[in-house]
Amino acid sequence: MELSEILTAYKEGRISEAEVEAYLRREPFEELGIAKIDTHRKLRSGFAEVIFCQGKADAHLCEIFGRIVSETGEVLGTRASREQYELLQNAYPQVDIQYDPIARILSVGKKDPDRLQGLIAVCTAGTADIKVAEECAQVAEYFGSKVERIYDVGVSGIHRLFSRLEQIQKANCVVAIAGMEGALASVLGGLVDKPVIAVPTSVGYGASFGGVSALLTMINSCANGVSVVNIDNGYGAGYIATQINRLAIATPREESI
Repeated sequence: MELSEILTAYKEGRISEAEVEAYLRREPFEELGIAKIDTHRKLRSGFAEVIFCQGKADAHLCEIFGRIVSETGEVLGTRASREQYELLQNAYPQVDIQYDPIARILSVGKKDPDRLQGLIAVCTAGTADIKVAEECAQVAEYFGSKVERIYDVGVSGIHRLFSRLEQIQKANCVVAIAGMEGALASVLGGLVDKPVIAVPTSVGYGASFGGVSALLTMINSCANGVSVVNIDNGYGAGYIATQINRLAIATPREESI
């Protein structure tokens, strides 16, 4: 239960003062032995804890997932394999778990599109970058941001980018996802007046060094307002894009100038 819900319930007389006090006295995390569930993270940062599924033992993943779902009724897991999704589905058949094999994201709850606010433009240079873009977009949507997907607008056919430029310029934040030489972020940085989050991907031939070439291009961009996250880090881009989007919603552009 959220703190606001607890206070409302107390105000309406549905729970007692002792119950409110008991909740506030709880540790800011739940000790599982193999993990510490950060139950107060949303209170501190505005974002609930997310499960990074890759590399977790089956038993550990099941226990962490089950505890978070029982506590909040919602959960987001990133870098999840289909085998992990099926494992959780079998372990918790009563829970409606959604899974996207492209983004490798599994989620419970938060399906109402009417709750999405603001606007983030998620752009890719090529179709091969979509798996990272979908991780970014779905993380942002889970946390309440409206997302416009603008795919396959790389610099090798820059007219494709210009055909969608008006939509991109309306966004509160732009995410540029590219492999190869990673030039898309610099181009977008010179065309918009909003922050650009650059995401290098591991897409490319041998000399791209698994995304290092795109990373270096983006870090060395001469365009202003471009920041860079790690290679293939769609989650990190979606998270910070949502933070920017929330700030833009709270402080309209006209008032911030």
